[in-house]
Amino acid sequence: MFDWNDLKAFLAVARGGSTLAAAKTLKINQTTVARRIEALEASVGLKLFERGQTGSRLTEAGEDLLAEAERMEASASAFGSRAGAHQRGLAGTIRVTSTELIANLAITPALGEFRALFPDVKVDLIVTDRALDLAAGEADVAIRAGLALPVSDLVARKLGEFDFALYCSRDYAARRGLPSGVEDLRNHDLIGGDGASLPLPGMRWMLDQVPGVEPAHTSNSVTNLNIAVKAGLGIAPVGCLLADLEPDLIQCTPPVPELRYSAWVVTRPELKDTPRMRAFIDFIVPHFAALRRGLEAKGEAMKAEKAAAVVAFPKTA
Repeated sequence: MFDWNDLKAFLAVARGGSTLAAAKTLKINQTTVARRIEALEASVGLKLFERGQTGSRLTEAGEDLLAEAERMEASASAFGSRAGAHQRGLAGTIRVTSTELIANLAITPALGEFRALFPDVKVDLIVTDRALDLAAGEADVAIRAGLALPVSDLVARKLGEFDFALYCSRDYAARRGLPSGVEDLRNHDLIGGDGASLPLPGMRWMLDQVPGVEPAHTSNSVTNLNIAVKAGLGIAPVGCLLADLEPDLIQCTPPVPELRYSAWVVTRPELKDTPRMRAFIDFIVPHFAALRRGLEAKGEAMKAEKAAAVVAFPKTA
């Protein structure tokens, strides 16, 4: 088997055209370069260069092997870069969990930019409406939203606050009118959660306003609940940041103060200062802030267009 240093000498001579040029590139003496070329030729059993007064020229076999040598050089360079990244802690895998809505809206669209900045850090995204147990190792980092974070040893960094209100579709409002107040909700079709989405505070709050009323439609997916509202199946609490962007969604109530959500990026204490985790958190926090500013600006413009439509729909009593 040939020596990797012999292969480096082969590449240097091929590129420089002589053992002298190669010696200058490799910062070794010319005799050592010539000896390495001889050793490589002996190892592979082939003559790789024609030597002449003007320098060294690749033989047919040398030309054929040059591309393979360059691929090996590239692989060795990648190996060294990845090893260096591991030494710096900027390599490896981060398991990130979030709901489908957050994953689709905020995380996945940002991963291309993150990969460009940190090519040796791999992000595995676990999409679920269930809050995975970070302390038990089900994931490394979570993007979570709610009224408050449960007390734990986890480390959290706040991403922002978000208003919720009750919404319905234009089609629903045209057919059934808008509720005159929360007490009037019992005269409307309500969309409820089932399974993983049932504990949503907004859903509980809405149903608590009309005790005994059964939802007209349920779903176990938060994303599907939002689609159900757009489909005209009834009224449900929806985040204002996204609902205000939807031309077919009508706000039935002002934002409900009790439902003001916050979002956090959460991880375990022992992971928070690892370079790859720090890189991800320091990247995703300003990304969320910029995304929110952009959505809010678009939402304000859309609100003005929808204001006239709200006046046109009758209020039920």
